[in-house]
Amino acid sequence: MAKIAFIGLGNMGSGMCANLCEAGHEVRAFDLNMDAVQAAADKGAIGAFSLKDAVQGAEVVVSMLPAGKHVLAVYFGKDGVVEHANKGILLIDCSTIAVDDAREAAKQAEAAGFPMVDAPVSGGTAAADAGTLTFMAGGPDMAFARAEPILKAMGKNIFHAGGSGNGQAAKIANNMLLGISMI
Repeated sequence: MAKIAFIGLGNMGSGMCANLCEAGHEVRAFDLNMDAVQAAADKGAIGAFSLKDAVQGAEVVVSMLPAGKHVLAVYFGKDGVVEHANKGILLIDCSTIAVDDAREAAKQAEAAGFPMVDAPVSGGTAAADAGTLTFMAGGPDMAFARAEPILKAMGKNIFHAGGSGNGQAAKIANNMLLGISMI
């Protein structure tokens, strides 16, 4: 089992984090909302009080954040993940963000010595809680191979869409098709 830092314990992230704990992973959970951190701890995670605390000893970082600016700040900003994590650990961002932001994050991660996968989700909060999400992942083959077992603990359908940013492109196409079918 992996040592995972989970960042972002909102409506989606809380269920995803709980499923990683249930699968037997050691999860250090962080969010700016300390009530969310406590709720994650109540479901088996170790509560973290900072990004530095969350990534200490982690082999994988999983994030679920509101927007690209948050992803870039959490990973690459002052006191961010890259500043405090051991080189070479796997970064998996499950946020739904712009393709360009995902590609910029992957570029910065690679330059800093970290493999990164963008893996936005489909399925909503019920699927996040049930561990039945669909992941559309983008990133290098070797990074995806490392990410897949972690994603399987949170979802039932995992697709590798190709290079960095392609998970986000697949998610946008999925959302567009859903919108068309609803119309």
